[in-house]
Amino acid sequence: MKQLSVVTNFTVFNSVEELTPEDKSIMQQAISVRQQAYAPYSKFKVGVALLLNNGKIVLGTNQENAAYPSGLCAERVAIFYAGANYPEAKVQKIFISASPEDKDLEKPIPPCGACRQSIAEYEIKQETPIEIYFMGAKGEVFKSDSLKNLLPLLFDKNYL
Repeated sequence: MKQLSVVTNFTVFNSVEELTPEDKSIMQQAISVRQQAYAPYSKFKVGVALLLNNGKIVLGTNQENAAYPSGLCAERVAIFYAGANYPEAKVQKIFISASPEDKDLEKPIPPCGACRQSIAEYEIKQETPIEIYFMGAKGEVFKSDSLKNLLPLLFDKNYL
């Protein structure tokens, strides 16, 4: 028997004000679009902005459904839209802001497991890391240099 140790590293910014001007602008778009989320059941809204290597910014919000499994997270809404409409583009960065409707959450909220797996598919396909920035409604912003920090033992096409 042996023990496996997995170490992940994140950059932590005290607020969006510490981001570069370009990154701050894109995170502000994620914060803004979060208000358009369709979350009548959970009341938990998520906004996402993707930066593609062609300069396009793709926005997404979570979309709930009364049949709960039929809804879709903001990260997957945005990344699937990008994949469908810009199939040759690479996702360079993902910016996420998430918070309940009734309070401004200050704790950074990372992508859920299903979204991590979906992001992993694109990172592997494009053969370049995707930077992921995530936050609550305000406060600290966490940055991961790659999806592999959030899902180090990921399932990919090599297992098929």
